[in-house]
Amino acid sequence: MELRELTVPGAWEITPKQFGDPRGVFLEAFKEEAFVEAVGHPLDLKQANTSVSAAGVVRGIHFADVPPSQAKYVMCPSGAVLDVVVDIRVGSPTFGQWDSVLLDDTDRRAIFVSEGLGHAFCSLEDDSTVVYLCSAPYAPGHEHGINPTSEEVGIAWPTTARDGSPLELLLSEKDTAAPGLAEARDQGLLPTYDDVRSFLETKRTAHAAH
Repeated sequence: MELRELTVPGAWEITPKQFGDPRGVFLEAFKEEAFVEAVGHPLDLKQANTSVSAAGVVRGIHFADVPPSQAKYVMCPSGAVLDVVVDIRVGSPTFGQWDSVLLDDTDRRAIFVSEGLGHAFCSLEDDSTVVYLCSAPYAPGHEHGINPTSEEVGIAWPTTARDGSPLELLLSEKDTAAPGLAEARDQGLLPTYDDVRSFLETKRTAHAAH
């Protein structure tokens, strides 16, 4: 298993080793030792979610208040999605930047999005299935969103599906009505870089003490 930090610090691409034979394929989708070595603390699993999306569906950009926020270890066991992480930490050197990882049932990569970052994805095929391992349960009232088509973020969403056909983006009413990045910042919805760093340092210190 290889972990590579993305251009948005705090997010990692995870590439597993796959072992195939005439029966099929086996792989380790998560390995704590490798995860802790890269991230600095364990994944404290509190909730696991699954979504199934038609081609063109965009979910996000979602994030939660810090603390506790909600770190996500995201996989796509079936289908394909372009998974995107956005730096929404006010005061971060990379504030407003985004990076992406293709999650599919071929390379079977995963992405880890740590606390304080925004997360979104676009389904590239009907019935694409996404599994999220989350560090905190869903907390109504503490969850927020940024419009995924916000020009301030400028995500280059795919225009063609996995099969090469034209892709039409489909957003929920909630995501469509979400504010842009600057508006969310002005409303005080975004986490600060210093608060996120302090929160994560506390987690790493607690792990080191054990």
